[in-house]
Amino acid sequence: LALFVVLLLPGIGHSQTPDIATLDAYIASAQEAWRVPGLAVAIIKDAAVVLAKGYGVRELGGSDVVDADTLFAIASNSKAFTAASLALLVEQGKLKWSDRVQQHLPYFQLYNPYVSAEMRVDDLLCHRSGLGTFSGDLLWYRTTYSAEEIIRRTRYLPPAGPFRAHYGYSNLMFVAAGELVATLTGEPWPNFVRERILMPLEMTRTTLTIDQLNALDNFATPHKPTADGLNSLAWENWDTMAAAGGILSSANDMAKWIRCQLNGGKIDEKRRLFNAKSSQRMWSSHTIIPLSDSSREHYPSTHFRSYGLGWSLADYKGRKTVGHSGGYDGMYSRVLLVPEEKLGIVVLTNSMTSISTALTHRIMDSYLGGEQKDWSQQGLKRYKEGRKTFFARIKKATTPRPEATSPSHSLDAYASTYSSKLYGNVKVSIEADQLVLQLLPAKKLIADLKHLHFDTFVLRWRNESAWFGDGTAQFLMNAAGRVVELKLDVPNDDLWFYELELKR
Repeated sequence: LALFVVLLLPGIGHSQTPDIATLDAYIASAQEAWRVPGLAVAIIKDAAVVLAKGYGVRELGGSDVVDADTLFAIASNSKAFTAASLALLVEQGKLKWSDRVQQHLPYFQLYNPYVSAEMRVDDLLCHRSGLGTFSGDLLWYRTTYSAEEIIRRTRYLPPAGPFRAHYGYSNLMFVAAGELVATLTGEPWPNFVRERILMPLEMTRTTLTIDQLNALDNFATPHKPTADGLNSLAWENWDTMAAAGGILSSANDMAKWIRCQLNGGKIDEKRRLFNAKSSQRMWSSHTIIPLSDSSREHYPSTHFRSYGLGWSLADYKGRKTVGHSGGYDGMYSRVLLVPEEKLGIVVLTNSMTSISTALTHRIMDSYLGGEQKDWSQQGLKRYKEGRKTFFARIKKATTPRPEATSPSHSLDAYASTYSSKLYGNVKVSIEADQLVLQLLPAKKLIADLKHLHFDTFVLRWRNESAWFGDGTAQFLMNAAGRVVELKLDVPNDDLWFYELELKR
């Protein structure tokens, strides 16, 4: 009777074998409905690749089609490669998961001496440093800072919650993990990953820098959604944060990585990439991720979410899922594994939409049975609503409150260098009777300032970014009326300009 009851629980059913042609048609239809220029999908079931295919074109308006070998940025799906790299070093005896980070990186410091000293290797990989989600990402975005310099500056970031009791998604901790690999092996993180992971798996199309794109050929172009449609973007160099998100791969190559993961680290009957113990540790819950009301509403069969080492974990229809999403300038990706079903899915796209999540869930449902939602239709509606809200935030921030005001000072009074302990210097100068703002560590982050109201100016970037658009620059005075501080407000969901705390 107990077994009978379990089998009838809502959302739980027997796994099934879906019709691949039906899935193929669904993916093609979704790609068209979402107006995504191109995407690639791979499905692995019981160690076999049952689908590896491209849809659409590499660039909007172009004729080069996407196939299973087309390269995309996998972004934060790179984190699992960094976790596996450290697992290999643990297996070699060069490292312990419980080692203090400062034992190997003496310059590593955070907001608190205790946390700095107590931070262990596995803490780097599970987002429990106490820092806020995406905190400090401006340190690597388009800057000239080395990975070591980024880590050294991290000490100026304030905590968002208690150490080991707060989930805050941190790219910077994975940058530190990459430096740990380099320190222990004497070779850069990309070299180690190439030699110890990519080569054994024969991931010959995968690269760790955009500098190799032209040589490899057959790569997609990034695209940014705008209020009017899509803009194609140039590739951004993410070399300094490669350990957190710098890998570029294809559906065919990612299928090899997924198959190894589902095999507990086995490459084939004779070879292993990492052992079963390492696999279990990476897929074990280390940090609880609170379930939001929205998550409960949209995923009613999901009762927990957590983070392992380089992987996100959850339950879905009675199965454990292991996965990750990735966001790069103009490209989103998603990997989703259901280990009990020996099922793996990867979706790579050349646009910044949530179609990858919709497709992975539709494919997963087709194998797990139970309710079969139209995830594409539901996801597209939510995505459009989110975009509308995003553009409204920018409009609100850059619309004058009081009308017909003037700056309280001449432009000369605002022109100066403003310094942030965290970030470095920001220069405000005058060009052709107009203020120009330059973030000195990131030469592409230069903007013209147009008066909005009082001592606030609209900030219009000269170089387009995938993550943000216009914002504002507000100059603050002291009691004597002298400009002493600069506050930047750039509405977006990923890069926190308010963290800069720019003092004259």
